[in-house]
Amino acid sequence: MLVAVPLLLIPVVLYNVVVLFSLGDGARTGAADLMLREPVFSIPMASGAGWDVGTGDLILFVSLICLFFELLKSTSSQKVAIINHALSMVLFVVCLVQFLLLRGFATSTFFLVTVMVMLDVLAGFIVTIVAARRDLDLGLGQQQ
Repeated sequence: MLVAVPLLLIPVVLYNVVVLFSLGDGARTGAADLMLREPVFSIPMASGAGWDVGTGDLILFVSLICLFFELLKSTSSQKVAIINHALSMVLFVVCLVQFLLLRGFATSTFFLVTVMVMLDVLAGFIVTIVAARRDLDLGLGQQQ
């Protein structure tokens, strides 16, 4: 049953933890955005410049990896896939509500995570519909 849990829940929870720590003690609204942009480490590039990687960049990286595996999972036609699609839809609604209504979630990082969750929902439903149509076409073709 753990397979039904959307993997994109991981970056959403990570973002919530970051916002929880940045907004503690009544911090101002932009504190989460500043914390997300603050470099965690820097990688020297061949050009001589340094590539600063922040917390928000790491959350987006984890989100992209999770989205890849979610898209692979959406091609499955198991019964647990329907539960996964429903939970992904719930996760999208939660992300949308957080983005629109809660302080600290109106950042580009969280917007992109929300878009990835929406793409997971759309991909899951589209793959399910295409697979059902294909099964229906095969079933009708055998009766003739």
